Amino acid sequence: MKKNQLNRREVIRMGAGALVAAGAAKITVLEPLKLWASPRPVPPSDVVRFGIVGTGVEGCSLLKATLSVPGVECVAAADLYDRRHESAKEVLGGKDIETTRNFVRLLDRKDIDAIIVATPDHWHRKIVVDACAAGKDVYCEKPMSHSVPDGLAMVDAVARYKRMCTVGSQRVSSILYAKAKEIWDSGRLGMVDTIQAAWDRNTDSGAWVYPIDPNANVKTLDWNAWVGTKTERPFDPVLFFRWRCFKDFGAGLAGDLFVHLLSGVHYVTGTNQPPDRAQSSGGLYFYKDGREFPDLLWTMFDYPKFQLVLRCNHNNSEEGEFFGFYGKNGTMTIQGSTLRFKPQGPHEVVEDYSILGWAKKDRDEYLAKWAKNHPKPAPGAWKTDVEEEVYVPPAGYSDHVDHLANFFDSVRTRKPVVENEIFGHNTAIGCHLSNTAYFTRKAAVWDATSKVIKT
Repeated sequence: MKKNQLNRREVIRMGAGALVAAGAAKITVLEPLKLWASPRPVPPSDVVRFGIVGTGVEGCSLLKATLSVPGVECVAAADLYDRRHESAKEVLGGKDIETTRNFVRLLDRKDIDAIIVATPDHWHRKIVVDACAAGKDVYCEKPMSHSVPDGLAMVDAVARYKRMCTVGSQRVSSILYAKAKEIWDSGRLGMVDTIQAAWDRNTDSGAWVYPIDPNANVKTLDWNAWVGTKTERPFDPVLFFRWRCFKDFGAGLAGDLFVHLLSGVHYVTGTNQPPDRAQSSGGLYFYKDGREFPDLLWTMFDYPKFQLVLRCNHNNSEEGEFFGFYGKNGTMTIQGSTLRFKPQGPHEVVEDYSILGWAKKDRDEYLAKWAKNHPKPAPGAWKTDVEEEVYVPPAGYSDHVDHLANFFDSVRTRKPVVENEIFGHNTAIGCHLSNTAYFTRKAAVWDATSKVIKT
């Protein structure tokens, strides 16, 4: 057995999450990236010190992932909710870091090289722009922007202050998606005109019905600062803990999940532009709890060379996270942590149906001519049981760690990041197109000249 090739039983036993279809398949466990798998000791002078703004769900997840990245150290955390100061310290093993409600304190510290932004979407622009102006590199959670103007301002700030900026869609750093990109770039799929992707869930948590922390009140939380420049609102912990459901603070299914699907498709296909047009459908069918976004969303996107159909459903999880790339010469799918590639049969095949109405002499002449012009493969030589290729990451693999490791390596070396602000902005525009199309019930078109969405 070759190195890194396992049979199906071994993959299942190691818990890699691969469900291999019946029939022949070659299963390969992918090599982890060196940044993650073989960290070299980093001298103290090269340690990247960072602060984090927002230590809620994703903020704590990112903090935990940084513990596996060599040569980085969290030295401060900012959050408008006091209880999350304690959460940040707990994730860091009780480390005594500075905690504050005011993120500007982190920007003023000369010993901080980079800022992680893990706040609700409506705060991304302010913090990223201010961090760049303060000379800090920035890791900003997805979606990068809450609106197109926000994204344009962020792109401008990164360029003006010559900072490094990574947007937090981890698939761009994943070894699984790197393999998918390798297959795409090889041309083995042939012409691809159809791509579809889905991310379905069927739990209350997956639909953002998060529990309300009873300790949150106007004394422990700076509510007015959190609401920011949006319309004044009375204190409402539902808005704070379930902000993804509301337009003033989040972007619904498009901003939370479509952004991952779009990032994955853009990365694999080498696309770095917004979709040309979006048409959306869906509705609010189950979670009628006051939210402003649908719990089912479909969007069809037009790109210059292919069509992309995305779906997110909060009410059935059978398909989970799925990508399908459908080419003339092959099919590539990613479901969860398993990548599959299978060739398609040749599309140029001898015709044996429509010629049934021909005279025998004419049929024989056609078949002889076809055989002469198509020596490879000869008629009937194609095997329908072509071996399927299956790729899985090693057990315990984390693309969160890889994505953060890539960012901090860029901070240290000044080499380009893997997902910069332009890529993140273009992907976010796709999310904004989707929501615009849904709420206006019209096709949403990206005008690249005026840099606005038109309907």
